[in-house]
Amino acid sequence: MPAVAARGRGRRTMSQINMVPFIDVMLVLLIIFMVTATLIVPGQIELPGVGQAARQPERFIHVVIDAQGQIELRDSTATGPAQALTLEQLPARVLALQAAAATAPADAADAATAPAPAAAPVIISADRSLRYETVIEAMDALQRAGVARIGLAVQEATP
Repeated sequence: MPAVAARGRGRRTMSQINMVPFIDVMLVLLIIFMVTATLIVPGQIELPGVGQAARQPERFIHVVIDAQGQIELRDSTATGPAQALTLEQLPARVLALQAAAATAPADAADAATAPAPAAAPVIISADRSLRYETVIEAMDALQRAGVARIGLAVQEATP
């Protein structure tokens, strides 16, 4: 029942909201959330381990970045020396090697049944002492040029 205040000549009702039940409900909800939050197990992330790939690709393009930040490009099937490049030259040379790998002649017996060759993957190997920023710049330049398959080479940890 609303409270009635008598002031002067007329009677007016005073509207009030009782906040005590609202605060009680909010405190109970807060306690419930605090208790259940400790029981929730965070999701597990499955990170890939070294050597989990089904098999290594037969042909790949190897980008090597040494401790001074100099970039060398090697084709896994070529026997010649590595090509020294700058970061600006890297995407064009990788795309040229991928195009050459895609148009490489196959055996006549396999040509009719073989699927269309996919672009050769690019594997980046960098010196341990190199700043990570240099590796990211190389990956970014390759991705902006349209290279789809880029991976990082790692060494197996010794137990």
